[in-house]
This record gives sequence, structure tokens and C-alpha cells, in this order.
Amino acid sequence: MDVITILLLGIGAFFLGACPFSLWVGRWFLHKDIRQYGDANPGAWNVMRAGGRKSFGLAMILDGAKGILVVLLADLVFNLSLPVILSVGFCAILGHAFSPFLRFRGGKAVAVTLGVLVALPDREMFFAVLACTVLSVLLVEAHAWVVVLGVAGGLAFITFTDFDLARLVFLVGVLSVYIYRCFPELKTGPGYKGVLVHLIQAVRR
Repeated sequence: MDVITILLLGIGAFFLGACPFSLWVGRWFLHKDIRQYGDANPGAWNVMRAGGRKSFGLAMILDGAKGILVVLLADLVFNLSLPVILSVGFCAILGHAFSPFLRFRGGKAVAVTLGVLVALPDREMFFAVLACTVLSVLLVEAHAWVVVLGVAGGLAFITFTDFDLARLVFLVGVLSVYIYRCFPELKTGPGYKGVLVHLIQAVRR
């Protein structure tokens, strides 16, 4: 595989990732600008906040499919190595987070990241991030902190159990995108749920 083809694949992944499907779903099916709801983010969760559960499901599928498609293309069609596949997947994530179609004010890229992780030939990262995200859901109130802690936990797991530079760089990149896109919400704190509050109180006694 020559460098030009890989670059074109990365550029294609970026512009596919940049397609604001959630915003379009909100306009086409709800006749609303979803950026006027919740955190003003052009992502699938604000489709739900705008009042469309079915439309939310469609938006999640479309955004997730962006990540799945580019990874499967890089893996099964072009038979690229894992570091290159991760790079192509990250291009789709960057496109979603910094969409040129939205003046580089994209979404948090949670759904497209999930799509990338699901489609990767390496399943360990997916299960590590999923497990840490589920744990965060049980312990933390703020949605932004849930997604950040989920990726941070997956990064810690990969670092200490099966260190691999390509996977490490990928997760650091994803975590950096999440922190940047979620930074205003992260400043308010995670908001611990009852079970964690009781645990902290028990430790302090």
C-alpha cells in the first residue's frame, strides 16, 4: 500500500466523519436545530433532548457507522496494519469533532469513536473502554466525565497490561479530543452518585 493511497483514505475518513448526520436528522425528522438544546452540541444526544427517541437511534447508528465503515475499509479491503487502521479511524473522529461543514465546531465524537472501537480487529480496547465507561456511569453523574473517564480507564488498562505504542497514541488522541470538546462541562466537576458518595464517606471515617 503506497503512502498516497493511505493519505487519501485518511482524508476520506476525515470528511466522512465530518458529515453532521445528527444535525441533519434533527432537521429532516424533527424540523429542529438540535444545537439549541442541551449543551448546544451537534451530536446524537441532543437529538434525544430535542424530543426524538427514534431519531436519536437513527443518529447514533449513522454516526457510529462512520467509524465502522472507515475501519472495515482499512482492515478488510486494504488489509492495512493496526497502526494505520487506528490512524484512519482517528481521522474520522477528528472529522466529527472538528467538522469543516460546521466551521470546525463539531460534536464530542462519542458515537463515531464507539464505531471505530467496535470495528477494530483488536477487541481488547473496546472491552476495556466499555468496562470503564459502564463503571463511570454507575459512579459519576456528569455525562462529559463519564466519557472522559471511560477512555482514561481504557488507556490505563492498555498501558499497564499490554503496552502497545499504536493503541496508546490512539487512546491519548481520543482522550485529548474528548477533553477539548467537553472542557466547559468538565470544569463543573463529575458529580458523584450515591454509591460512590457513601464509599468516600466510609473511607474518611
